[in-house]
Amino acid sequence: MILENALRNKLLSGNPVLGTWQIVPSIELTEVICSSHLDFIVIDMEHGPISFETAQKMIIVCENMGVTPLVRVSSVSESEILKSLDIGAHGIHIPNIKNISEIRDIVKYSKYSPDGQRGFSPYTRAGNYNAEKSIDLIKNANSNLLNIIHLENKDCFENIDELLEIDGIDIYFIGLFDLSNSLGLPGDIENSIVLNFLKKLVKKIKSKNKSIGTISTSANFTNKLLDLGIDYITYSVDCDVIRKSYIKIIQNFNN
Repeated sequence: MILENALRNKLLSGNPVLGTWQIVPSIELTEVICSSHLDFIVIDMEHGPISFETAQKMIIVCENMGVTPLVRVSSVSESEILKSLDIGAHGIHIPNIKNISEIRDIVKYSKYSPDGQRGFSPYTRAGNYNAEKSIDLIKNANSNLLNIIHLENKDCFENIDELLEIDGIDIYFIGLFDLSNSLGLPGDIENSIVLNFLKKLVKKIKSKNKSIGTISTSANFTNKLLDLGIDYITYSVDCDVIRKSYIKIIQNFNN
């Protein structure tokens, strides 16, 4: 990695962080979002039509503006994880984790030896395009990385204690809509039953000195999540924020 992971340091100091998803493949939009001084941007290569070439440019913009760049890959893919880290992502989001075997694979693909088996080339952006400081790169990369896994199915919620035993994962990201569905309350993410279950997950995850994250779509709900102890919050998605802003402008104009 090129820079020290400020997001990781902030979480380790006990401070909550706020970011957003970007699915629009535009470095100009990345710059606009960064100007708001969010803590991080998740470059969404699962749902967005973003190439690795564009993602690298978006990462450079984030770093230049003091915002931590993360990448969401499409799956537990060794190739996607390797490329995301080689272009300079400070961490990776991996969606729809199903079992312990996948978690072990994530650690193996994202960490250099002895913690994992990540392929090594110094001739990448993460290596400053040269082999002169390869030893430092290997030494620092593992501890500077943020691994974020998405728990989005009933088995993961029920087996959280077992999943927490695997080293190398930093943030457990809860799919709230999936959680509500597993509790028989599909879509009702602010129901007290859902929030109470989320509170139990927070307690278990925090007991292992890990962070817990989820998505928010409103300022009021963000405050509720903070009160529950959620310390990693992604606020909506770039296209939705833009669309809603213009809808509000038009509504005010028409009134």
